[in-house]
Amino acid sequence: MKKLILTLALLSVFCVNAQDIDRSRLLKDIETLSSDLFAGRKTGTEGNKAAAEYISARFKEIGLKSLKDHYRHPFNFKNRKSELINGTNLIGFVKGKTDDAIVISAHYDHVGVNNSMIYNGADDNASGVSVLLGIAEYFKVHKPHNTLLFIAFDAEEMGLQGAYAFLKDPVISRKSIIMNVNVDMVSHNDKSELYAVGTFKTPILKEIIEDADDNTGINILFGHDIPGSGKDDWTMQSDQGPFAKENIPFIYFGVEDHEDYHKPTDKFATINQNFFHSASITILKSILKIDKDLNKIKANTTDSLKTK
Repeated sequence: MKKLILTLALLSVFCVNAQDIDRSRLLKDIETLSSDLFAGRKTGTEGNKAAAEYISARFKEIGLKSLKDHYRHPFNFKNRKSELINGTNLIGFVKGKTDDAIVISAHYDHVGVNNSMIYNGADDNASGVSVLLGIAEYFKVHKPHNTLLFIAFDAEEMGLQGAYAFLKDPVISRKSIIMNVNVDMVSHNDKSELYAVGTFKTPILKEIIEDADDNTGINILFGHDIPGSGKDDWTMQSDQGPFAKENIPFIYFGVEDHEDYHKPTDKFATINQNFFHSASITILKSILKIDKDLNKIKANTTDSLKTK
């Protein structure tokens, strides 16, 4: 009987339905974050600060726990002109049964206003933040096995500064950070293709998540992570990069560049809404599998480090 109950419990974990991430809420979040109200969310601007207010309010609405000061973790850095820039990471968490932690991240900044044109950054990366919020809502109801840190990073567009600042002062024990799942550009693709980057460095991850796209309408593709492949290697092209540098396993979910990438046309109107919602379900299913098999990932990471 106990074995049957355990089997049924495991099956229920992976029976994720489309409604497990509220489509209307998902679309409202991306539409709001990519609206002119936030003026492109460039780090250090009033639009960026307004976006941070919106996200922290959503964290509170969802019921995420805060480590300090209303989810806000400020940092500063110097830009290429040696100007001091202030940024703010937003961190909430859901406590699991273990202290091992999975960092689920998405950057909320974008490039702001150029030549009087607002770069709204709907796909890059209001999409990732919206998925992060949807997944956080799921795990407030369905408790994870491991602790989940939900981080909206700032200043990704200025050199992954928010991710570097977090790892310099990770606010929880560095040893407890086992995995990073980073979400950046997941709403704009017409071929139903979503890349999962990071399995070259940690091959066990491919085995764990390769069927997470079943019954979603999405095709998970692997690649863009082979060392020495130049710009085709995305390892250091978003906030998973600093984690990779510290040998923390990562999966980066994203689409290939499209015609609206880093252009004023990256607006809510140009995303693929059906793809976006389906991608969010695929990412959720992947995280459920990672949460279940985190000890396996941990063991494989330890073994790989021993051989170096």
